[in-house]
Amino acid sequence: MTATLAPGADVRLSPVPLPRGYRFELVKLVSQWRMRLLVAACWIAPALFVAAVSRQSTLPVDTLFGRWMHATGWAGPLVVLGFAGTWALPLLTSVVAGDVFAAEDRLGTWRHLLVAVRSPRRIFAAKALAALTVILLLVSGLACSSAAGGAAAVGNQPLVGLDGHPLSPADAAGRVLLAWLCVLAPTLALAAIGLLGSVTLGRSPMGLLLPALFALTMQLAQMLPLPVAVRLALPGYAFIAWNGLFTSPAQLEPLLIAIAVSLVWAVIATALAFLLFVRRDFTNAAYDGSGRRALTAGVLPLAGLAAATVAVVATTTTVTGSGIERDKVQRSLATEFAHLYRLQTGQLHRPDVTEAQLRTAATCDKGSVRVAAEGPGNDWRCVVSWHLPGVEATGSAVYQLDITADGRFVADGDGPKEVNGYFLVRTPNGDAPNPLWQFDGSVDLLSTSKG
Repeated sequence: MTATLAPGADVRLSPVPLPRGYRFELVKLVSQWRMRLLVAACWIAPALFVAAVSRQSTLPVDTLFGRWMHATGWAGPLVVLGFAGTWALPLLTSVVAGDVFAAEDRLGTWRHLLVAVRSPRRIFAAKALAALTVILLLVSGLACSSAAGGAAAVGNQPLVGLDGHPLSPADAAGRVLLAWLCVLAPTLALAAIGLLGSVTLGRSPMGLLLPALFALTMQLAQMLPLPVAVRLALPGYAFIAWNGLFTSPAQLEPLLIAIAVSLVWAVIATALAFLLFVRRDFTNAAYDGSGRRALTAGVLPLAGLAAATVAVVATTTTVTGSGIERDKVQRSLATEFAHLYRLQTGQLHRPDVTEAQLRTAATCDKGSVRVAAEGPGNDWRCVVSWHLPGVEATGSAVYQLDITADGRFVADGDGPKEVNGYFLVRTPNGDAPNPLWQFDGSVDLLSTSKG
């Protein structure tokens, strides 16, 4: 028996509930072979990489915390995090968020999807949530896999921070987890830009490449000697600012500003993508994006957002210029040298001393007396002095510093050899280079010059 409708009856079909649409879009994403391959790679490859590198005699010392991969399993996740922020996460967001709407344009399935769901707003929400879920799954895989590989290969050992102070295994684990959580903010910003590109450019491959190109542009900008306000106002700075978690006290102000900027970018870019999507004409099956609309509704609003964030950060911070000044460099170097000197003392089984007893100080110059001692460069030269209890003579050691524009520096010992030269010391994990020979440090760009 079949039911019939009376002529002229008002038939209204309600939209499909959002949870059902979300499950449908999520199944569509994870059913793709490339997505499954990415998930498997993110959950397996980092563990193999960290375990293999930790066993090698040559470590990636040019990467932050790479020189400590022999000493602790918590260095591995931070090495992977540095690589992920530069390359992996921009590419992953491009593949997931940059294609989630463009795929329907290539396949010509918008009409069927609209008939089935009956709500452009719910389609957008379902696709955005599905893309976000997959991205979180990929990021979780990178973090968990690298931590498991480090723990299995090296073990749960203390980690040396960027100011030389030791972090207990529990403290190191908490800060590593927090660092990975912090990079979710810029990842969401890239994902939102990917959604905007996918909606605006249609089946054009530029929509797929937009997050990666945007991230590359931000990385190139971070390499330039920009003012601190401009540097912090770029959404990609949160991929770098997590370094401040590994100093004592933690450099939280740049990190919090970077996270806030990234979240603002994520919200604005997602809102722009939503407005463009619900106003789109889906009756045109040959739609291939609009360059004019991409400029007026995408590029110009984001350019205005960038100018606004720079203005806000500039008015709320008191530091001008690069933020790298002589007093800051001297203070950072002296503090780290004191901590690492105590580490070396313990490894060489010498009588323990405290930082207060050492009274460590540093004097730095950049290039020559004619060059102002400020800004990034590889021409910083510093002399560190300290005192030992019961010894009248003052010890001194020379370091060559290479300071990057984001405040990270590498200190290279230049004598005397018995203090900061290259020699091996015996540690519980085997022979390791003298900790005072070469080490990484960080200058707080927003701290005051005195203090």
